[in-house]
Amino acid sequence: MSPLKINRNVDNTLTINWDDDSEDTYDIKYLRDECPCVNCKGETVLFESYIPMKAVFKPTGFYEIGKIETLGNYALHITWKDGHNSGIYSYEYLKKLSAEKK
Repeated sequence: MSPLKINRNVDNTLTINWDDDSEDTYDIKYLRDECPCVNCKGETVLFESYIPMKAVFKPTGFYEIGKIETLGNYALHITWKDGHNSGIYSYEYLKKLSAEKK
């Protein structure tokens, strides 16, 4: 499964047309809030958990996409306009997010 076409829409959504003939639309704010990186979601290593604090202040560009790139045949890399770029959105993760919103 991989994207054939990715569109940023004027209603602040992102639409992905997949090679299995499906189409998913994501709210850009939701994508940023669900960023899978360690700084946003945390992690557990050897029974120790790191859970990041949610910042109350959102810098300019927090919910704006600067650039989208594909990583191999497995993920999208989104660079946000506030400079955050450590989230790697696997195609599997994107499909999971889409299923949760339906």
